[in-house]
Amino acid sequence: MINLNLKAKDANTYDAIVIGSGISGGWAAKELCEKGLKVIMLERGRQLEHVKDYTTANKDPWDVTHRGRLTNDQKKEHPYLIRERVYNEFNESYWLKDTDSPYKEEKRFDWTRPDIVGGRSIMWGRGSLRMGEMDFEANAKEGIGIDWPIRYKDLAPWYDHVEAFAGISGQAEGLAQVPDGVFQPPMEMNCFEKEVKKRIEKAFPARRMTMFRTANLTQPIGDRGSCQYRDKCARGCPFGAYFSTQSSTLPAAVKTGNLTLRPDSIVNAIIYDKDKGLATGVKVIDKHSKQVTEYHARIIFLNASALGSTFLLLNSVSERFPNGLGNDNGILGHYLMDHHFHAGASGISEEFQDKYYYGKRPAGFFIPRFRNIGGDKQPYLRGFQYTGYSSRTDWARGIAELGVGAAFKDYISEPGPWQMGLMGFGECLPYYENQVSLDHSIQDAWGQPVLKFNCEFKENEKLMRKHMDGDAAAMLEAAGLKNVTPFNRDSYPGMAIHEMGTARMGKDPKTSILNEWNQVHTAKNVFVTDGACMTSSACQNPSLTYMALTARAADHAVKELKKMNI
Repeated sequence: MINLNLKAKDANTYDAIVIGSGISGGWAAKELCEKGLKVIMLERGRQLEHVKDYTTANKDPWDVTHRGRLTNDQKKEHPYLIRERVYNEFNESYWLKDTDSPYKEEKRFDWTRPDIVGGRSIMWGRGSLRMGEMDFEANAKEGIGIDWPIRYKDLAPWYDHVEAFAGISGQAEGLAQVPDGVFQPPMEMNCFEKEVKKRIEKAFPARRMTMFRTANLTQPIGDRGSCQYRDKCARGCPFGAYFSTQSSTLPAAVKTGNLTLRPDSIVNAIIYDKDKGLATGVKVIDKHSKQVTEYHARIIFLNASALGSTFLLLNSVSERFPNGLGNDNGILGHYLMDHHFHAGASGISEEFQDKYYYGKRPAGFFIPRFRNIGGDKQPYLRGFQYTGYSSRTDWARGIAELGVGAAFKDYISEPGPWQMGLMGFGECLPYYENQVSLDHSIQDAWGQPVLKFNCEFKENEKLMRKHMDGDAAAMLEAAGLKNVTPFNRDSYPGMAIHEMGTARMGKDPKTSILNEWNQVHTAKNVFVTDGACMTSSACQNPSLTYMALTARAADHAVKELKKMNI
């Protein structure tokens, strides 16, 4: 039973409320605090202190009870999450229990939900790519969905801003489809990758193989050290060598003296005042006591992740908004997108047998999009990029041999042949039918309705996938690899963990939820700057775009506050 706290609101009043502490929430808090606002950050997850609480960051498999594997009880508590490789014994305590907060699938959707301060900024893959002008123009040119209300030039200076602070390592390539940015030196390709790069680019001059642009430092920034090549990032980095809320934006916000962080706080709804035409605060359920408290502010930044933010908007019903805050047009929750992947190819090489590599590089290489650009025309719209990695096979290859004796020991003690894989990440078009909605027939542990998913990849994505595996195989064969094997495994929405699009930006309040500044059209002091705001998905990893949109929106919000417009 939820207990109401009816005490006066004055003690819980701030200039701004930030809901969520992940990648975009951290940026919102930093930017607003540095501009002088008193900010409360509300996070449903538990506290996770930088360095101190990364308890498995330096452990090897033999240092933990189950060698990194999950127990049957842990699997039972996470019936959806066990589908994802990101969930393991090393970070098991970082995730929300599916049994506490279930969701409903009319069609399969893999939703990964953290339960910590910092959110998925602790476990993300750190791919940091800009969207280009062709991405912002594509909807309008092709008559798909609605037009973005901004263009690349509007976001370019904010990309610069967030890249310089976050620290992005990468190589400038001069490609319009993935614009260059403010880079630290790239990580180095190994000898095998350098040779493959030469051969692919010779065979396919329009294609480029370059180091992945990643939020891992190759040079220190302030108190943050450079990457140690341990590849244990998803446990939390005690060196601060990759961008996360804990290593980067949270310390900056705390330094101002303007931030109040309140973990274990489940935001249930946004409070709207129809007379003022503005939101005035939020209702928060304490995770443990289930007591409800109200917090009030002049502006609200909604950064609970695309699906968490959509839940809050849908659940924020009032006389003015019976279908959810800002949902006059009925499209809130529609146009759900995610990248599709699990299609590509792999192969091996007997070359460079006298060569090895140093450390465990946490980033691979990538091949930017080359389809449907530069005169290339395909029977599908948009395109895909590849991420790739290489290594030498290890001792595990010997298990199937069931060998014994000195010869077998010597065999598995030596590295095997080089192997390389390419996996495509393809753009998903925005479809009205791809939807998330509230289901009141099921409640979570705090008495709230749950989300229901009805989302699938359609014909355009299926056609694209035929090229994703075929092109990968052709490039590896051209590079001289052997035993090249294409793969095209199941890919369901949510698997790529790039969900977006359910409260999209647009020019017209009749067809969008947010304006060009990420404000809710009909509640201008509510800003949504996480993945929910995306009007199309492109094929690039989207987190850098969320960062830039958040910094831009925070700058606009403070200017509008000073003008007394919100």
